[in-house]
Amino acid sequence: MTICFPGCILFDLDGTLLDSLPGIEFSVHAAFAACHLPIPNVSVGALIGPPIRTILSRAGNIVDADMLDRLEQAFRVSYDSEGWSQTVCFPEASHVLRIMRQQGRRLFVVSNKPRHISLRILEAEEVLVFFEAVITRDSRSPAYSGKEEMIKVLLAEYRLASRDCLLAGDTMEDAQAAATAGISFAYMTHGYGSLTETSRVPVACTLDRLSEFLPLMAKEIVRD
Repeated sequence: MTICFPGCILFDLDGTLLDSLPGIEFSVHAAFAACHLPIPNVSVGALIGPPIRTILSRAGNIVDADMLDRLEQAFRVSYDSEGWSQTVCFPEASHVLRIMRQQGRRLFVVSNKPRHISLRILEAEEVLVFFEAVITRDSRSPAYSGKEEMIKVLLAEYRLASRDCLLAGDTMEDAQAAATAGISFAYMTHGYGSLTETSRVPVACTLDRLSEFLPLMAKEIVRD
């Protein structure tokens, strides 16, 4: 059986399309300073993926809800004013997205990043125009519980066949969400996450850079 490369591609943002570490790290440090807490001596990049509240909790080993409220508010003040502007697309993102659209593929964003910041960054990087929809946790009220629910609703609302969809991401959360939704998963190694060696979550392809999508789209996948 011959199967063409999926016609619908869903993209995670942080670590997949966006090199967002500089901005997030800047605002994490600013939040801790604003709350008069020691700057975390951890790799912020290794924490990126979950919602920012989880990142802040893990960065400073903080479980107190009131302190996390203060940290999250301080982070958002910093990120909304300065941090976001330090985020850029990974190399060749615009070129790859343009070719995907020229080939008639439908492109979507599925991200834990707040919607207003996601749109602002994608517009500043001049790639927002390539996406049919941008789905984030706060795209609706009540918020989505996670990427699994975002993908489920996206497939239903846009009438996408799971067999014709692929999620590009860089974390176990992305891989598991794709597996639960029954769609293919492309693991981007240039991101901030990792897949555990013992994971049984299926991975359709492992890519080091976005440009590696191009040769994949130029050939067909043959399965018995």
